[in-house]
Amino acid sequence: MTEDRLSRAFAALADPTRRDLVARLTDGDATVGELAAPYDVSLQAVSKHLKVLQEAGLITRSREAQRRPVHLEAEVLDLMTTWIERYRQRAEERFSRLDRVLDRLHDADGATGGSATGEENAS
Repeated sequence: MTEDRLSRAFAALADPTRRDLVARLTDGDATVGELAAPYDVSLQAVSKHLKVLQEAGLITRSREAQRRPVHLEAEVLDLMTTWIERYRQRAEERFSRLDRVLDRLHDADGATGGSATGEENAS
């Protein structure tokens, strides 16, 4: 189920407008009208973007009297960050191993006076 949630969240954030909406919601809750203001699109278009974000679990909508604020759900962002961090660490470990191998090759090359490509110096 976590994979499903993760897939929906990444798919929802594939759109730059939705990423911008999420970024703006990090400053605090906002209404659809407030979120739509900077865009040259209809409220309906922004509402469709918000619906995708809501279905992905990235936002919730509530009712406060006449106001219907949109709220960012940070837990889903935490889930995404955890997933990304796990694979970033693996990649970093791979690069560290490669660096160690290259350092050993460089050290061995320096000890023999040759070059890493096996070519002789023509001095």
